[in-house]
Amino acid sequence: MEELLSGIESPADVKRLTIPQLTQLAEEIRERLILGVAKTGGHLGPNLGVVELTLALHYVFDTPRDSFVFDVSHQAYVHKMLTGRNRRFETIRQPGGLNGFMLRTESEHDSYGAGHAGTALSAALGMAVARDMSGGKEHIVALCGDAAFTNGISFEALNNIAAQTRRLIVVLNDNAWSIDKNVGAIAQYFHKMVTNPTLAAMHDRAATMLERFGGKAVRQMARKAEEAAKGLIGPGMLFEEFGLSYYGPVDGHNLPLLIETFKFLKQQNKPVLLHAITQKGRGFQPAEEKQKKFHGLGPYDPETGETKSAGQKTYSEVFAETLCKLADGNDKIVAITAAMPSGTGLDLFRPKHPTRYFDVGIAEAHAVIFAAGMATKGYKPFCAIYSTFLQRAFDPIVHDVCLQNLPVVFCMDRGGLSSDDGPTHHGLFDISYLRSLPNIVHMVPKDEDELADMMFTAMLHDGPVAIRYPRGAGPGVPVKAQPVALEIGVAEVIQDGQDVAIFGLGAMLPEAVRLAAMLRREGFSAAVVNPRFAKPIDRRCVAQYARRCGLLVTLEDHVLAGGFGSAVLETLSELELDVPVVRIGWPDRFIEHGKLEQLRQKYGLTAEAALEKARPHLAAMESSRMALR
Repeated sequence: MEELLSGIESPADVKRLTIPQLTQLAEEIRERLILGVAKTGGHLGPNLGVVELTLALHYVFDTPRDSFVFDVSHQAYVHKMLTGRNRRFETIRQPGGLNGFMLRTESEHDSYGAGHAGTALSAALGMAVARDMSGGKEHIVALCGDAAFTNGISFEALNNIAAQTRRLIVVLNDNAWSIDKNVGAIAQYFHKMVTNPTLAAMHDRAATMLERFGGKAVRQMARKAEEAAKGLIGPGMLFEEFGLSYYGPVDGHNLPLLIETFKFLKQQNKPVLLHAITQKGRGFQPAEEKQKKFHGLGPYDPETGETKSAGQKTYSEVFAETLCKLADGNDKIVAITAAMPSGTGLDLFRPKHPTRYFDVGIAEAHAVIFAAGMATKGYKPFCAIYSTFLQRAFDPIVHDVCLQNLPVVFCMDRGGLSSDDGPTHHGLFDISYLRSLPNIVHMVPKDEDELADMMFTAMLHDGPVAIRYPRGAGPGVPVKAQPVALEIGVAEVIQDGQDVAIFGLGAMLPEAVRLAAMLRREGFSAAVVNPRFAKPIDRRCVAQYARRCGLLVTLEDHVLAGGFGSAVLETLSELELDVPVVRIGWPDRFIEHGKLEQLRQKYGLTAEAALEKARPHLAAMESSRMALR
């Protein structure tokens, strides 16, 4: 049998295929996904689940004229294969290769970039309204996972769709999972819809009728769905109440049914929603059986699905184990996550303290306010949210936590570069967006043991605390049996020095140590400081070395704009101390995906780059020495 996928250069090639050929193509795509992601790592499960949906969309619609908006867009690998990027698929998430998410600069077929959940409906509605205002005829299709509907932004968009456009197609891709099993009333509501016997019978009849009568069956199913929806749950279906005509649920893996349904929906002059039931990880048994693991993972064995052991504990695991120990001795500690129990490590906390574990779904702003409410009643919430996702809750952090000075602890995993994931997932802004807020303490550990100490310190502190720590494993420092409390705002001097003072924040401390060794070989005495606190900064330590040394160097895994180095400059200004400062950090741009070490080399986050930036100041110091001799 002739291979089809290698001949797909654009969606036009998909449209020329017969239904049997499309079915064959779906299997070839699944094989390519399994073998390709095994080498690169990535979001395997979500993409295996949308193969038929994506094929049907490209068969019926015409991108880039028509626009597809993928919620989160981690499930857009198949779309990339069908839009001229198939030959480059093995480069996905690799340096210089395809991005793991939709990216407008990567292809004209990527109409909207994404990486965070809950944005598709608002963006698609904006596109539809712009189309209407311009008199266009193109179609806008939003493909949203069921977990995206736990996000408040989705409901804000739903509230406006019917009032603002006559034509919009929403596809609800319902697989009952986000990264972990979906939680809350919305997930239960979708389950109730799927298991309703009336809809189940309609689905079975529609599939049978399709085989006999083709497109006519879809139209009959649609009419029956509209009639049935009126009396299903309460006065009407949720989406019907929002003004979207609801169709489904349909089998999201039945290609003929999907194609005929999309042809029908394409003709509708009203906002519509198609509810498609899909299986996450379909076609790869390990992914079907371990859906949480195969949502997103590193390289694996394509035969067995086995992954290599990391060898040592990650910061996420150290965080979770420490929180379990703290909770053992403090019944006021609660753990909160926004649909990320495995990503944050809280799936280790859940079985040990099930009544004090809360997964609120993809709802970061709610998670923060929920934590604030618990704090008013004497509880100590540890809110575990990635740095990049906590950005979505900035106003609640300001208004509900910091303004009221409530003892909520923000544990920010992925603080720093999340290398393979790219700009939507890098946690490079949290120092900037948090240190401007009154009352908050912002801590950054140098290793795993110091993370445990900072969590213990946060537990004892009566006010808001943020702790940022990197993705993956740390340097491998053992965690003490009993953590110790740190003095707020006091740095740790690793080694003293007279000529240069190097402040290496968190994960950049090893580079600070390397820089000190380089300077020593060139005849300069360098102090190395572990700042520990991005706020409050240790003013006494900064002042001491500013008065003694001829140069200060700051290193941080964060943007330079508003980061730790900026805090040092502000402190020097306030103290009226004039000493040169070399700042090492990420530039004022969005950093692409790639390998951590390669990106650090490219953008100068190394001891070697710091030394080169320091050379003019070192030369001036040497000249002063010579003049004194």
